[in-house]
Amino acid sequence: MANKIRRSRADVTFTVINNCLLGLVLLIVLYPLWFILIASISDPNLVNLGKVILLPKGITMAGYEKVFEYKDVWMGFRNSLFYTVMFTVLATFLTVSSGYVISRKDLVGRKLLTTFFMICMFFNGGMIPTYMVVRSLHMVDTIWAVIIPNCVWVYNMLIARTFFATSIPDEMLEASQIDGCSNLRFFFTIVIPLSTAIIAVEVLFYAVAQWNSYMDALIYLKTKDLYPLQIHLRNILLMNSVDSTMIGDASAMDERQRLADMLKYVLIIVSSVPMFIVYPFVQKYFVKGVMIGAVKG
Repeated sequence: MANKIRRSRADVTFTVINNCLLGLVLLIVLYPLWFILIASISDPNLVNLGKVILLPKGITMAGYEKVFEYKDVWMGFRNSLFYTVMFTVLATFLTVSSGYVISRKDLVGRKLLTTFFMICMFFNGGMIPTYMVVRSLHMVDTIWAVIIPNCVWVYNMLIARTFFATSIPDEMLEASQIDGCSNLRFFFTIVIPLSTAIIAVEVLFYAVAQWNSYMDALIYLKTKDLYPLQIHLRNILLMNSVDSTMIGDASAMDERQRLADMLKYVLIIVSSVPMFIVYPFVQKYFVKGVMIGAVKG
């Protein structure tokens, strides 16, 4: 039997304190998610009275039934899925390819190009000039208005650049060039297979942002059939909000308020489930990609 490593009392104390602190942080992060879940299936009156803390009470699925009664929800799911997949694929490809280009030391004007991108990261034309550009490109009320305008984030590009600068040796490029490998072939056959970590990070960043985005759709889209899920969920919440000037019956107003309180939690769960499903598949690459890409190169 191998000899056990003897640990000092200071090491044991540090481990216990560290585990307690991390456990506390875990509870602080997980409890809001758990509360939203149990509140979405609990009686909203009990939630408002503060009686729902750890376990659901007065269990009801009326909120979920109400949400899925709307056909627009399924249309929104379809549209959001399409927008998220298209945006993520295009944005990830552009970000990774541009990050690799500005990471190459033999690129003429590399520092100037990087500085130009960084200026664009801090300054932009604003909402009205951007809308005018989108309108001049005839993208208003089309799917491209949701996908193209925010297709590349400079911050993500710089993370990718740092990853390539620190993870792809110059000797590998020189060896491939000696064998007659072109830049394009080197990128697709060597760089991409070695970059799964940073690609997973970019996919997660872009997919979450696009799935939760609704401002571009709110500004550029007019056709209801093109609305993403977030817009439809927003409309459902607004339709069920209480307006005391329109509802004279107190009991009807209380019931409307009860439904609105329940829908708040249900809509959060409905909009978050797809991301909870996707995250475990990229989580193992996430920490590695962020840590490598965050090192100054």
